Amino acid sequence: EVQLVASGGGLQQPGGSLRLSCAASGFTFSANAMTWVRQAPGKGLEWVSAISSGGGSTDYADSVKGRFTISRDNSKNMLYLQMNSLKFEDAAMYYCAVYYDGATRLGQGTQVTVSS
Repeated sequence: EVQLVASGGGLQQPGGSLRLSCAASGFTFSANAMTWVRQAPGKGLEWVSAISSGGGSTDYADSVKGRFTISRDNSKNMLYLQMNSLKFEDAAMYYCAVYYDGATRLGQGTQVTVSS
């Protein structure tokens, strides 16, 4: 069973930083590209960032480019999202996700709140 458990969210002021983590299990982590998505209250899911299976290729939504960094540690089955220069509009529930066995799997999310 695919399990994705995100953590590291919390309350930060604008301009602050947070590092999100995602623990993955139930599939061959090192063989799969991974993504981060987010959902703000009253809005749909928004793709944030993606990383290739080996970590050598990354991509970002324009809204986070230059501020967020995605990374992974395949030896630990862990995915990360370093979030710097946080803005009010970054506030959302963040999920890690994997496309596996014909479906996109989202795990337990972590809440990011940006407030002064």
